[in-house]
Amino acid sequence: MSWILYFIIAIVVIILLSAALKIVQEYERGGVFRLGRFVGLRGPGLVVIIPFIERIRKVDLRVITMDVPQQECMTVDNVTVTVDAVIYFRVVDAADAILKVLDYIKATSLLAATTLRNVVGQSELDELLAHRDRLNEKIQVIVDEGSNPWGIKVSMVEVKDVELPDTMKRSMAAQAEAERDRRAKVVHAEGEFQAAQKLAQAAEIISTQPAALQLRYLQTVSNIATERTNTIIFPLPLELFRAFAGISSPQPNAPETKK
Repeated sequence: MSWILYFIIAIVVIILLSAALKIVQEYERGGVFRLGRFVGLRGPGLVVIIPFIERIRKVDLRVITMDVPQQECMTVDNVTVTVDAVIYFRVVDAADAILKVLDYIKATSLLAATTLRNVVGQSELDELLAHRDRLNEKIQVIVDEGSNPWGIKVSMVEVKDVELPDTMKRSMAAQAEAERDRRAKVVHAEGEFQAAQKLAQAAEIISTQPAALQLRYLQTVSNIATERTNTIIFPLPLELFRAFAGISSPQPNAPETKK
């Protein structure tokens, strides 16, 4: 019967050791409760507690990445959008995370979802689409302040997607197309205006320098000569015909010939 007694003692010792020895990882902290009273944090490493009198609750100190569920919100300008986000946070005070909130992960998630809905509801659609970084910063500050009493530090909040109604998407596409057409017309008009200015300056220079017109004529003839065409049209300036016009007209002082 002695071996049975030894076996029972060995089983009891194993149970006591397993209840007394706890291993806390490097990224964890263990809150120890003695008869229901919080007596402090332990770890990392091997932690020895009093079996059946003390218990330990572990808290992960690593950064937690959590998706914020989609929220259907209405902006200030009465546009219904569906937004979702992702939040990054970690425990900086394990004691507060254990004592001051039942489930700090669920509490932070619900706070982020509520804050996301409120902030989007106070923003316009253009701000939501064009200045999302400001929206992220605003949500991060509000959630961080709300979760600070729980020993939580919110490091970043990012709005992932903004879904618009189909009618709004078509309206925005038409607006973007109209804006592109307007810019193209403005650029074309500016190009025409600059070209007209340059032509006016060139005409002014040529009018003051008659030799420039002759040089331009010769350059045009040279350009035409390089083209492989059957018909060549030579532009002739009117100045070339003025001399012939003077010869063909009768002289007022010329003596009349007798027949």
